[in-house]
Amino acid sequence: MTGRSAEARRALVVGASGISGGNLTERLLEEDWEVFGLCRRPDGLDDRITPLVADLLDRDAVAAAIRGTVPTHVFYATWSRRETEAENCQVNGQMLQNLLDAVSSEGSVQHVALVTGLKHYLGPFEAYAKVQADTPFSEEQERLPYENFYYVQEDVLFAAAERHGFTWTVHRPHTLIGWALGNTMNMGVTLAVYGAICRETGRPFHFPGSREQWEAVTDVTDAGLLADHLIWASTTPAAANSALNIVNGDVFRWRRLWPRLAAALDVDPTPFDGEPAPLERQMADATEIWPDIVHRHGLRDVPIERLASWWHTDADLGRTIETFTDMGRSRRLGFLGVRDTESSFTDLFARLRARRIVP
Repeated sequence: MTGRSAEARRALVVGASGISGGNLTERLLEEDWEVFGLCRRPDGLDDRITPLVADLLDRDAVAAAIRGTVPTHVFYATWSRRETEAENCQVNGQMLQNLLDAVSSEGSVQHVALVTGLKHYLGPFEAYAKVQADTPFSEEQERLPYENFYYVQEDVLFAAAERHGFTWTVHRPHTLIGWALGNTMNMGVTLAVYGAICRETGRPFHFPGSREQWEAVTDVTDAGLLADHLIWASTTPAAANSALNIVNGDVFRWRRLWPRLAAALDVDPTPFDGEPAPLERQMADATEIWPDIVHRHGLRDVPIERLASWWHTDADLGRTIETFTDMGRSRRLGFLGVRDTESSFTDLFARLRARRIVP
């Protein structure tokens, strides 16, 4: 650890059961932080985490849950999806505002880290990739001319930091790959479930996305690497008050990686014919198929809706633009963490099998 490491560190992780927050809490506990985890459903949290339960849209409930926690570092890693971006802006801005109002009343906060993502550069779902992508994405690029709840969250954070005197960082990962159940944006688990269904039913393991994504250079973010990045930035004075991209540090093309993932899932890939085959369409009957697979292999009875996010993986792999990210700013500030992307996927697949989530 660097920077303010000599004093007691008390972390509040908002979204502690998600893919970002869950992997972060593991790292924090390994480094002997005291950890409070705020989420709506704390089932399954590590016993060493103090669970806090509140609806972030309920200002009074958030204040009551936070009271007395006295956090030194706040990690905000959650969001709520709504039908329109205008609603996303209103709801997600209010959630963060309620949280920051509550923690600021504690008088203890040194740093707040906000996790957003590459829609900062690509645009919200309503205007996704309508502007030609200027890759590699760098933190200096200006905001796009669209409503975007990431921008609203940033503005809420900046204003609170100015009022209350804490430092901040904004972390912009690409597609997250890592352990989490019940996460709405989880390509790794989604592909593991897709592979299992293909293997068990004899269906083709078909790349679901666009020709552009099949051929283009791209990258992803290991959730464990994001956790390392969050802890590093929150305890490194040189990184304070910065927006920071965070990806694995390698790049790949799906046309090379897809056959390797198929081998790791023990399924034969179908040659890509250049036409998208969205998972939402391919897996329309997955809710009927999955219980039989669970029973046949003695898997944990986790509903497929908590495992697979077909829509999000379709959105990622269906892009018709190139998408990769510059890590120069973090490197110059001293963050040297990297991950091998193929291993990010295969390590997750192995963990899912070991935990009896997939066969």
